[in-house]
Amino acid sequence: MTQFSDLKLDPKVLKAIDEAGYTTPTPIQAQAIPHALEGRDVLGIAQTGTGKTASFTLPLITRLGRGRARARMPRSLVLAPTRELAAQVAENFDTYAKYTRLTKALLIGGVAFGEQDKLIDRGVDVLIATPGRLLDHFERGKLLLTGVEVMVVDEADRMLDMGFIPDIERIFGLTPFTRQTFFYSATMAPEIERITNTFLSNPARIEIARQATASETIAQELIELPATRRDGAAKLKRDALRAIITAEGDKIENAVIFCNRKVDVDILSKSLQKYKFDAAPIHGDLDQSVRTRTLEKFRAGELRLLIASDVAARGLDVPSVSHVINYDLPSHPEDYVHRIGRTGRAGRSGKAISLMVPADQKYLDQIEALLQKPLPRGTAPDIAAPQAPEGEDERPRSRSRERDRKPRAKPAPEPAAKAAAPAPEQAELHQFAEAKAARTAPTPPRNRPERNDQRNDQRDNRHDHRLDRKHDNRNDNRGAVVGMGDHVPDFLMRQFRSA
Repeated sequence: MTQFSDLKLDPKVLKAIDEAGYTTPTPIQAQAIPHALEGRDVLGIAQTGTGKTASFTLPLITRLGRGRARARMPRSLVLAPTRELAAQVAENFDTYAKYTRLTKALLIGGVAFGEQDKLIDRGVDVLIATPGRLLDHFERGKLLLTGVEVMVVDEADRMLDMGFIPDIERIFGLTPFTRQTFFYSATMAPEIERITNTFLSNPARIEIARQATASETIAQELIELPATRRDGAAKLKRDALRAIITAEGDKIENAVIFCNRKVDVDILSKSLQKYKFDAAPIHGDLDQSVRTRTLEKFRAGELRLLIASDVAARGLDVPSVSHVINYDLPSHPEDYVHRIGRTGRAGRSGKAISLMVPADQKYLDQIEALLQKPLPRGTAPDIAAPQAPEGEDERPRSRSRERDRKPRAKPAPEPAAKAAAPAPEQAELHQFAEAKAARTAPTPPRNRPERNDQRNDQRDNRHDHRLDRKHDNRNDNRGAVVGMGDHVPDFLMRQFRSA
C-alpha cells in the first residue's frame, strides 16, 4: 500500500502530515500527487469527502518551496466557489505548510479590503480567493496575475452552478499560459468539459469513483409525507422534522439540515429554537463574521443542528457530522450528492434522511436517475401535535380571527322622540339658523382628539343658542308695530299755529 513517504513530497511537508495523524493517502491523493509533482495538468473527478483538497495542497507546497514571492504578484492561485470553502483551503495550507516559510492571503467577501491589500503588497506565495473578490482587487489595480505558476479550480461544477464560469474564463486569460492547472470536482458537466479542453494541456484525468455517487458508508433514507395543501406543507415538514430528531435521539451527535431557500433557513431555525432545539442558521445573506462563528461552534461541538443553504453543501470538512437531513430535496440532483457527503467522511459511518412531499416527485426522479438506483424508503414518523412553548403559538392568529374575537359594539340608543313641530315661521327661522351654522362651522380634521371634539361641540352649541335666541326675539315682535315704541319725542308733541 502506498504511503505518503513514497510520494516524493518535501520532508517538511511529510513532517506536518505525520503530526496531523495521516500515513496512508486516499486514492485521489495517491494518483494525483505524482502527476502534480511532475508538472502535468490534473483533472480530478472524485466524490466529495475523498481528500481532494490535500491532493493539490501537498504538491503545491512542495513545488513552491523553491522561489520567492514578489509584491502584488502571487506565485499560485486557488479559486473556490464559496467563502467557507476558501477558508477551509487556507486552514489546510496552514496545517501542511507550518514548517515552511511560505505565505498566503485569503481574499473573500465580507472582509475589509485594507487588510487584504497589506498582505498582497508584502507578496504571497499562495493566493486563495473567491472569483468575485479576486476580480475586485484586480480591477482596483492592487493585484497582478502574470506571476502565477500554479492555478487550482476547486469544485468546478459548483462554479458553473453559481454563474462563475465567465469570471473563471477571464481569470484564465489573466494568467500565463505556461501555468500548471488543477481542476477538481465531484461531477463534470458538459460546460466544464469545454473549459478543460480549452485551458488544460494534456491533463492527467483521474476518476476515482463513478461520477455523482455517494459514499457506501452513508445510510440513505427517504421519508414520503402525505399530500396536503400547499400552504400547509411547510408546517407538516416542520412537524415531521421535529419528530425525526426526537426519534433519532442521541444518535444525532450533530446534523446539517439543508433548505433550498435562505428564507426557509431562517424560518426553520427560529421554529427549532422555539421548541428548545439547539439550532443556528447559515446562508449567504448573513454577515461573514456570523457565518464564521457559527461554523466554529458547530465544529467545536457547541452547536448540534446547523440549518444551512447550499453555501455549506460543498467542500466543508466537518469530520464528525453524524446526520444530514434534506428538509427540501435539491432542485439539482448533483447537489444531493454534495449535501449527503457532509457525513460519512474519511471512512466514518453516517446517515442521510430526506423529506419529500408529492410536489417534489420530479426532483426525486432526477436524483434516482443520477444515482442509478432508488432511494431506500423510510417510515413516516408519527406526527403528534406538539404543545407550543408557554406564551407562544406556532400558528400566528390571522387578523380576521382577531376581528372575530373582538366584542361587537353595542348599537347606539335610539334618539328621543322628536319635539312637536314648530310653527311655520319659526321652522323657517330654524332652517335658516341650521344652514348658517353648517356654513360657518369649521370642518374638523381627521382623527381629532376627543378633547378637541368636545371643545368644538361646545362652541357650536353656543353659536346655535345665540341664533335661536335672536330668532325667538324676532318672532315675539312679529305681531307688533315696529317703530319708536311707547316713547315719543317732545318736538313731535308740539302744536304749531298758523300765521
